[in-house]
Formats: sequence, C-alpha cells, structure tokens
Amino acid sequence: MRIIFPCILLYFFVLHVSAQNLDSFDVTEEWLKKIESLAPDSLRFNNVSKKRILVFSKATGFEHWIIPHNIEMLKILAQKTKGFEINVGYDIGNFTKENLETYDAIILNNSNPQGPERDLFADLLKQNTSMSVQKINKVAPQYERNLIEYVANGGGLMILHGAISVQNNSAEFSAMVGGSFDYHPKQQTIHLKEVDVYHPLVSAFNGQGLTHIDEPYFFKQAYFEYNFRPLLYMSTRELDDLTKEPHDDLIYVAWIKRHGEGRVFYTAPSHNAQSLENPELLQFFLDGIQYVLGDLECDDTPL
Repeated sequence: MRIIFPCILLYFFVLHVSAQNLDSFDVTEEWLKKIESLAPDSLRFNNVSKKRILVFSKATGFEHWIIPHNIEMLKILAQKTKGFEINVGYDIGNFTKENLETYDAIILNNSNPQGPERDLFADLLKQNTSMSVQKINKVAPQYERNLIEYVANGGGLMILHGAISVQNNSAEFSAMVGGSFDYHPKQQTIHLKEVDVYHPLVSAFNGQGLTHIDEPYFFKQAYFEYNFRPLLYMSTRELDDLTKEPHDDLIYVAWIKRHGEGRVFYTAPSHNAQSLENPELLQFFLDGIQYVLGDLECDDTPL
C-alpha cells in the first residue's frame, strides 16, 4: 500500500496539471512579462537587415484561443531581437499582390477557414464584400494565386498549427506548404522528437525534444510526397484515441521546404498558449522566422 498510494496521488496530480494546461486565459500583463523573460534576447543568426512580416490572424472557422497570444509572442520576439517588425492583418486586402510585395514574410496565425469548403479567401470575401457567390468563386482563387506566387517569387511563409488548412482542398496550396490537414485525436501530452538533432533549426531543443499538451495533427494530400525537410515528429504508438489506422509509426509535425525561390516553415505546435511558456519553443519559432526570411541557411532538401 505504501507504493500504491503515492502512485495514485501522482496519477491524479498529472491529470490535474494536464487539465490546468488545457484552460484558456486572456493575455495579461503578468503573462506578457513571463513570455518576455523566456524569449531569446537576440537573433541566433546576426548581421541581417531588418525585415517586415505580416501576421495574418483572422479565422473564419474554428477560432483558436491562442491567436492573440501568438500575436503578442511574435511582437516580443521582434522587440527583443530587433530583427524584424510585425504588422497584424485581418482582412482580404492583405492578400493583394501589391500588399504582399511590401513584406519579406507572411505568418498565417491559426487562420482556420470554415468547413467543408476550407477556403479562407472565399470566406473573407463573403465577410468583407457584397459579391455574389458566383463572383466570389471566380475572385477567391486569385487571392490564393497571389500568395502562392508571392512565395514562389522569394517570399517567406510561416504557418502556425491550424493555418495549414487555409486552402485545405487545394492541391496547389497543399503542394506549396507540404500537406493538408486531415484530422486530430483529442488533446493529450505529446513528446515531439527531433528528426535530426544536428539540424540547426532544432538546436533549440538540445536533443531532448518537446513535451507539451496539444492536438496531435495528422495530414493528407501532398504530405505523403514528403517533399519537405522534416524537423520534428511524434510516435503514433504513444498516442491515445486514434480514430484512423495510422499511415506510419511516426508523423512529422514540423518541417521546412522550398517553393520556387521562397521558403516555407510549418509547425503544428501552437494550439495552447501554455506551450509558449517553453523557451525552447520560442527559440524554435524565432529560428523558423529567420529561415523563411532567408537569414538562416540550412539543409532544406526534401526527405
């Protein structure tokens, strides 16, 4: 009984901590100070010119509560490192060719569209214009092409968590970003591991990976072409309540890739703001930003 009772206490303690980590909360001064204290003080790769980044943060479907926290986290990274400036956008006008060309990189901040169409640009046109459905169906694809051409011509693109579904039914968009969203089981503790501990983009984790509570994302479409350089993976054997038979024993949840002259960085971790309290993850995000800006040269050849 001396052994069993402490184990029971530990079990309920873990459940309690896990439940706490799933609670949402507003951005507070106390939380901002905490993230500021944990964020890197400088760029890992210096001697670069200051860049402009658009953080597009409008969700028309499921709205992740972490969206405003990500905005503040990115502002803190910009303020502390002095390596870039952050501009936040919410409407369709951000995706005109002219506007995109004023930025060095775009960050899609959990900008989930509605389903089942999963077409963010059509959603934004419905919200911001009085166009007919027929007109929207003709105009929306142009905004998708604007973004794809922007990256192909040298722009950077960073995608946080659910924003991989921005154009989830588009084969062209899926090919650019490295896959499309399929589904996720319940939130749970996930131990993410480095694919290559020597790759500079995962050096923040010091070979220990990242353990946090998140949605275990599974992917489809272009994902199975593995036309990207994987950075982090999770083991399907360590997950609970899978609703489908996994395609493989491991699922890549963060990667980088080239698209034309541009660079893409996708990271599934970014569902709960508590994850941002890991300084390793903040460094990982900062390094990913430097990659899409072209400041960080590293191996991004496909798997």
